[in-house]
Amino acid sequence: MVLALVAGLVSGCGTDPGPVCGAVVDSTGYADPVTSRNDVGSELPEFAKGCDWIGFAAVTGSSESSTCRADPAPIAATRTENPDGDPVVEDRVRARRITQVLPRAVELLDCPKEGRGSDVLGALRYAVKQLSALRQPDRGHRLIVFSDLVNNHGDLDVGKLDLSEAARGRKIEELRHARLLPDLSGYAVVVHGFLRGKKSAPARFPLLESFWREAFEAAGTSSVDLL
Repeated sequence: MVLALVAGLVSGCGTDPGPVCGAVVDSTGYADPVTSRNDVGSELPEFAKGCDWIGFAAVTGSSESSTCRADPAPIAATRTENPDGDPVVEDRVRARRITQVLPRAVELLDCPKEGRGSDVLGALRYAVKQLSALRQPDRGHRLIVFSDLVNNHGDLDVGKLDLSEAARGRKIEELRHARLLPDLSGYAVVVHGFLRGKKSAPARFPLLESFWREAFEAAGTSSVDLL
């Protein structure tokens, strides 16, 4: 499905190619508070307006092998749809297609529980795999993540993590060596709902923020916001 959409994207109209984007939606405990659903509803459509294409990934207990999937959404008009590069036609096509983005994300938010724990890293890796076929030097890359980032699956359980500076560095290097960090080189990343709903050990929160910032930096991000 992704490869079938690549040709349409790379032949799109406009003076400059827009970013290719990804949306990661957490269907685990993060999805329970109404504020999470509100974030997806208010933030995702605005985010999508700046994209030419957007792929999706769900955080489940086993994100990379999950059956919880949503088709990517091309947003920019193709040359077939807009052969003359008419900005009015472009805007009309984009406005129609952006309406397809939110329902796909809500599907992921409402996925049935699957596996144990929360595999955030797996969802990030799956999102990057989708976008990798479209990566071009002149095209930006953006990722919006709706998740508390409370990964407690596989080789990363943030609830049990030693958060001292040296230990954080060792864990990130371990994840990189095992190829568990996604390749986010050049990606601008924004996370909505960081640590939402987590009430235990609040003294660890600043250290968890440091861990994730360092992990995203090690993965190559150009910027990261934890909101």
